[in-house]
Amino acid sequence: MVLLLVAHGSRDPRHAATVTTLRDRLAATRPGLRVEVGYLDFCVPSVPLVLERLAAEGVREVIALPLLLTRAFHARSDVPAVLREVTAGLPGLRVRQAAVLGPSPLLTATLERRLREAGVRPGERRSTGVVLAAAGSSDPEAGAVIAGVAREWERAGGWFAVRPAFASAAGPRVGDAIRALRAAGARRVAVAPYVLAPGRLPDRIAAGAGPADTVAQVLGAAREVVSLILRRYEEATASAATVSAATASSATASSAARPQDHSAAFRG
Repeated sequence: MVLLLVAHGSRDPRHAATVTTLRDRLAATRPGLRVEVGYLDFCVPSVPLVLERLAAEGVREVIALPLLLTRAFHARSDVPAVLREVTAGLPGLRVRQAAVLGPSPLLTATLERRLREAGVRPGERRSTGVVLAAAGSSDPEAGAVIAGVAREWERAGGWFAVRPAFASAAGPRVGDAIRALRAAGARRVAVAPYVLAPGRLPDRIAAGAGPADTVAQVLGAAREVVSLILRRYEEATASAATVSAATASSATASSAARPQDHSAAFRG
């Protein structure tokens, strides 16, 4: 079984560098697991190229794991479409798509880590408002997920408040969320980017975070993210094993039934 990390890709070289670091840390954490990376756009190698190479090497099973934080358009449409198109021409290769990364408590733990690293102290929680700054999507489901993450993090984390903001598509923008937290009485405001790797939209988040007291780094290749990817991989492999077992059981039952049917016919 091969784990294929499906990344969006970016013209910003920091994006691919982050994904490469993530792959290397995954391989170091699980030495027996082969981890490959394929990109949907901008970067190489592309997802089709990686799958074709794996098939040529004789690989028969792949778990394709989208490095995405919500089930927005890319997860529901782009990734499945690419996988279907490629595997249609590779009949010996079975590819299963794993769940996206978010939401997950491990991502919230990564956000907490990045805020600590940026200098936010535990004793400042009750007076600190946090802007959960996501890339943004025109998909309302994705926006609802981010809003849900913000509500749960506020409840469990003990912050003054946690407000979602977006770098593109839906509002509010980061600056608007910062001003709203100030108006609500937050003594300090911290911006926590809810994005995996650097790039154009994370830079837009940072540019809009000028009025904040603290701006954390992106999630990156934190150990919590590595653990989450392995968890999604294990969930996908367990699901694949269950499907295979059910298929085998059904085939066995069908095979066992056939002689009985034939013998009954003969007796008639």
